[in-house]
Amino acid sequence: MINRAVHDEEVAVGLQHPKYKVAVVQAAPVWLDLDATVDKTIALIEEAAANGAKLIAFPEVFIPGYPWYIWLDSPAWAIGRGFVQRYFDNSLSYDSPQADKLRAAVERAGLTAVLGLSERDGGSLYIAQWIIGPDGETVAKRRKLRPTHAERTVYGEGDGSDLAVFDRPDIGRLGALCCWEHLQPLSKYAMYAQNEQVHVASWPSFSLYDPFAPALGWEVNNAASRVYAVEGSCFVLAPCATVSPAMIEDMCDREAKHGLLHAGGGHATIFGPDGSMLAAKLPPDQEGLLYADIDLAAIGVAKNAADPAGHYSRPDVTRLLLNRKPARRVEHFALPVDGEVEVDHRAGSGVVTAQTS
Repeated sequence: MINRAVHDEEVAVGLQHPKYKVAVVQAAPVWLDLDATVDKTIALIEEAAANGAKLIAFPEVFIPGYPWYIWLDSPAWAIGRGFVQRYFDNSLSYDSPQADKLRAAVERAGLTAVLGLSERDGGSLYIAQWIIGPDGETVAKRRKLRPTHAERTVYGEGDGSDLAVFDRPDIGRLGALCCWEHLQPLSKYAMYAQNEQVHVASWPSFSLYDPFAPALGWEVNNAASRVYAVEGSCFVLAPCATVSPAMIEDMCDREAKHGLLHAGGGHATIFGPDGSMLAAKLPPDQEGLLYADIDLAAIGVAKNAADPAGHYSRPDVTRLLLNRKPARRVEHFALPVDGEVEVDHRAGSGVVTAQTS
């Protein structure tokens, strides 16, 4: 038998494993209303903090909502109905008053938030996840590497710098991906190899093309979150949005479209590193927060059996090439100005000095 007092003493002087409460969002945005959705986001952050959560996770592009219209009709229809302009205008810019308001709310709440948003940068939009620490400072701004299928009519793409895990005090090693990024084996492995401990898997709702497209349904995509937890031996927080009746009314302008997109579709979940479900699911049309108490000590036990980028890997057989360099569209550099050029001939100096005439 284990001497509990001795065991606890050994743990106390050894590696410390954070234990804390997490919150996962299942809710609909205030469709295409940036200010109102920011206010709803803040209310959910405050509710999570009041219930003792130290980490809250939001669905994919919760601000200002997922653009389901791209799956219902043509791009010309979306433009004519005003969706393209409205969606752009209500997406979030990081240098906006709304972004400042979110930062301040997270700081007041004293927790870490992983927000899902449509990021507006110049004339382009990106599927983004914004990680904000309890001090209100930005931990990361990541973009989905490759928007999925019809999403490419709306959003640009990220780069290898977006496959990153961040070591956070009292939280552990935190990372995030969106939706079908969880079907990309190499992207997942890039995250596992950074010893990710807590992963946010952000999803939209699961009510599109139901029931004739199982790959888009909740069973397949909840399974993707669960497999991520087991493969990576990490906790997976899988927030999921719902489709509101107001969204259906706005986007389904013909009877046939009501058969393509349905209200509800919420299937938020939380999984442990052994694949166990840690919180009971809400009904798919109900809004709310899922909570779970997590103990990062469970990760060591799970990885003892299979550490995918450690003892259970075979780098002599297969290895991943990862380019983490940000893909800048413009690289700034300077050339010598016109005029007399003076060359320093000292060995290895490599100095060229330009002098104007």
